[in-house]
Amino acid sequence: MRFIQKAALCVLFPLGMLDAQSLGGGTLQGVIKDPSGGVVPQATVTVINRVSNYRRSVLSDSSGAYRVSNLPPNSYHIEVEAPGFAHSDQDADVRGTVPVELNVRMELAGSATTVNVEDHGDELVENVPYAHTDVDTRMLALLPTTSPGSALSDAVMLNTGAVAADSNGFFHPLGDHAQTSFSIDGQPVGDQQSKTFSTQIPLNALQSLELITGAPPAEFGDKTSLVVNAVTKSGLGLPRAMGSFEGQWGSFGTYSEESTFAFGTPKVGNFIAANAIRSGRFLDTPERVPLHAIGNNGTVFDRFDYQPSARDALHLNLFWARNWFQVPNTYDQPVQDQRQKSLTFNIAPGYQHTFGSKTVLTVNPFVRRDWVNYYPSSDWTADAPATIGQRRTLTNWGVKSDVAYASGRHNLKVGLQLMQTRLNENFSFGVTDPLYNSVCVDDNGDPQAAPGVIDPAACAVSGLAENPSLIPGLIPFDLSRGGKPFQFQGASNVNQYAFYVQDSIKFGNLSVQAGLRYDVYRGLVEDSSIQPRIGLSYLLKTTGTVFRGAYSRSFETPYNENLVLSSATGVGGLAANAFGAASVPLKPGNRNQYNAGLEQSFGKFFFASADYFWKYTDNAYDFGTLFDTPIAFPISWRKSKLDGVSARIGTPNIRGFQWYTTMGHTRARFFGPETGGLVFNNDVGGDAVFRIDHDQAFQQTTNIRYQKGSYGPWVSFTWRYDSGLVAGAVGGLDDALGLTGAQQAAIGFYCGGFRPGVGAPLTSAQCTPSNYGATLIRIPKEGAENDDTNPPRVAPRHVFDIAVGTENLLKRENYRVTLKFAITNLGDKVALYNFLSTFSGTHFVTPRAYQAAVGFVF
Repeated sequence: MRFIQKAALCVLFPLGMLDAQSLGGGTLQGVIKDPSGGVVPQATVTVINRVSNYRRSVLSDSSGAYRVSNLPPNSYHIEVEAPGFAHSDQDADVRGTVPVELNVRMELAGSATTVNVEDHGDELVENVPYAHTDVDTRMLALLPTTSPGSALSDAVMLNTGAVAADSNGFFHPLGDHAQTSFSIDGQPVGDQQSKTFSTQIPLNALQSLELITGAPPAEFGDKTSLVVNAVTKSGLGLPRAMGSFEGQWGSFGTYSEESTFAFGTPKVGNFIAANAIRSGRFLDTPERVPLHAIGNNGTVFDRFDYQPSARDALHLNLFWARNWFQVPNTYDQPVQDQRQKSLTFNIAPGYQHTFGSKTVLTVNPFVRRDWVNYYPSSDWTADAPATIGQRRTLTNWGVKSDVAYASGRHNLKVGLQLMQTRLNENFSFGVTDPLYNSVCVDDNGDPQAAPGVIDPAACAVSGLAENPSLIPGLIPFDLSRGGKPFQFQGASNVNQYAFYVQDSIKFGNLSVQAGLRYDVYRGLVEDSSIQPRIGLSYLLKTTGTVFRGAYSRSFETPYNENLVLSSATGVGGLAANAFGAASVPLKPGNRNQYNAGLEQSFGKFFFASADYFWKYTDNAYDFGTLFDTPIAFPISWRKSKLDGVSARIGTPNIRGFQWYTTMGHTRARFFGPETGGLVFNNDVGGDAVFRIDHDQAFQQTTNIRYQKGSYGPWVSFTWRYDSGLVAGAVGGLDDALGLTGAQQAAIGFYCGGFRPGVGAPLTSAQCTPSNYGATLIRIPKEGAENDDTNPPRVAPRHVFDIAVGTENLLKRENYRVTLKFAITNLGDKVALYNFLSTFSGTHFVTPRAYQAAVGFVF
């Protein structure tokens, strides 16, 4: 009876561990037999990955057959138990869609345990040519979430070493701005998933994540600094209906609900997740105290599975999401009422057919659409320095299909991807501050309002001088001088075609991954690229060490958000009409990337991995923002050179205890001039070399957690350290004195014993080259600033989070009551993510916040 109860608990482990056909993951299958060759029904087959904490169990049927599907790509340890038989241990690699056959012959009880595994801790390392991190849903549930509506971004940032954290749940992978591709059950998503651009799938819809930071396999293209390979949950094969509901309350008027429900049979299953959250600090704010920062988010994800036969499987993913938020104000903009609303829908069916035992065809069509509306204040005089409105849509549709073949030492995949992105952009803009682009200046060069003056020659009449920095093109759109708003309407289609072939080949302990990808890009410009990729890894079994190295060439495509406006030239373009500058359509970039690394296991209780990367890109991308708004425009620079190291050390699950630390270092050097798009907040030009604002010398995340039993009480502690992103706006005293009082206060600026105030900036009367400084940014010594070797940076910060809870308060089997209490930024650290960043402006780290949750699982 105890064995039956144990098996039942394993089968029903968490809702995320649901059996499904292999769409989105891999499959492990086989037959359990006794010593005479007879079948063993009702044997418990448990699949385990000790590093990611993944665990799943199924029972063999009346013919002794078992099938574990929807498995994330990984190495697994398999345990088999049955009454009257000895325990059996096996190992298997599941890397593709072709089912892996693992037949097990059980020995009678009293015989020696059947073991077909190595004894050097090899299960803690993976013999694959690319660096990656595997994250399971159980690990995700215990991580702190600090950015409402961006839990997926938080999970990626906390689990990947070479990722620099930025505001609003945004992150910079391996020195790039946002070169991240998502693959969700095989659907490619290369557009921005940050909440200031769009929406993202909720964490409780995901079963697992594979975060690829090394050389990307050939099946992945578009944006490849980081590939997030996600497998969603499914209801197929459930023995009974299962679900969960959790209500949460927190600081800043934050409250939310998260709910899931799943049901199924061996042929039909459905899983749905519905979430909603409201917060008084939805976006990170430019002042430590939130001003005008309310927002809300709602998401619904549904996955329907149908398996008409053992060789055919279909699924349908449906996703709807909505963000609405106020744009946070600064003390310099106290009465603005700018807001943004984003809507997303996604429809992604999938079909898979198995030919024999070695070949699988997968077809994934999809359509996804974003609507983004940015609303100015109803009274344009409340907006400063400009009033801005936007309506844009982004529709991405297409199909990705491949044939996988596994035989002997080969695991081959051949596929194609056809995709179109339809862009429609409407934009309005008008200057509201007469001092922003003043026509006249006084004798000291300070801007003067000069009401009604639109002709610089008229300045002398008022005893003033012409402004040498005047942008004449802005005058017709200066509402404070009787102008009218600039209006832009544009649309374009971006057609992309890709063909790829890749093969993973095993030569004993040597693994080779060879691939070739061909991309065609036809949008505002046309280009194509052939991309060879090759990687090697070798497992030295005597020491439990994996050595790896790789080369990859990739074809980096421009960001689609506001691409038409940023690339518009001539009549009707913002650059030419308003700013008197040329705008150049953005072109795809070409990258050469080299990786070298290793993994090391120390017995069965400790592991370490490290990876060095070097990337050279012609035509490197970034974003520029319009003033302090979330409206951003893609831009490109002549080239970039990025290199760095990522590392991870930790333990597997040891009797409920688990620890990991990720670390990263990145040098992100960009080379002018700008080669495409618009730049509003930065004057870098020519052939200058500079560290871009996603360069960070060091970051690390440490997570320690302990849980008693499978669902017992638990405690989790997280320590995040960031040495500071580049903050190029304040390179010396003159730059600091050019800030407003509120901006000076935001960086903790001081001159001796003098401190600024809102509306009362420090001036040269209080400040000298020897008595100034700042507490929240690091300003180089006077005359020592260098954009490449010694740029200003955000000050380093340590942020600690702690959480406690239980997953079975009442100790029941059929239903569980859960509790959770968390404190983020335990020490209430005052810190900045960035300051006047060309990408995102100014944002403070979230102050100390409390979260409490009560849940019910059945």
